[in-house]
Amino acid sequence: MPDYKRHGARYRARRRAVDILFEAETRDIDPVAIVEDRSQLSQNPLNAVAPVADYTRTIVAGAAEKLDDLDDAIERHLSEDWELFRLPAVDRQVLRVAAWEILFNDEVDAPVSIAEGVEMAAEYSGAQAAPYINVVLDGIAQRAASNSPFAGEGAEDAYPVEDESAPTDEHSEDLGLEQAEDTDAATDREIAESTEDLEAGEPATDGTRG
Repeated sequence: MPDYKRHGARYRARRRAVDILFEAETRDIDPVAIVEDRSQLSQNPLNAVAPVADYTRTIVAGAAEKLDDLDDAIERHLSEDWELFRLPAVDRQVLRVAAWEILFNDEVDAPVSIAEGVEMAAEYSGAQAAPYINVVLDGIAQRAASNSPFAGEGAEDAYPVEDESAPTDEHSEDLGLEQAEDTDAATDREIAESTEDLEAGEPATDGTRG
């Protein structure tokens, strides 16, 4: 099994952003509010909640602000018969995080965002998700490089829904991502304990690139 903890602070920040976006969608709440809640809880060591890295904050805020643009860009590179919300929820968040970097963060080169997105997909969803996520992100990067608008007909490299390896929600049931029924501190402590391997060692700030 790959050792995902070997990655640097940026990768860990991306991973946590995926988790926060996943939780926000699952609970139908503002992801920025989750970031603020985690930050407050982390100030008390008894809560066992890791501080939120600056880059995680940046990704979550950016993805929340540009959500419609991100989803349009992602859907452009899916088959016209395949909808974004038919993808497993975690795959949507991985795509959104990587797409935000490609489209709105000039400090990270697109190949880095693609590679990290594919690796997160493999980590969370397994070998089934990585190939199509690679195709979608590569398509987004190529379109961004050509300064083309997001709207329009589907791209030639769209992921074929008829492919037997097309993603389903079946592999998203046991992801071990942060989920909760309410926002009280006790629930957040349980979330932190259940994802201890993800949050352990999370730096409060992030000064690395890529």
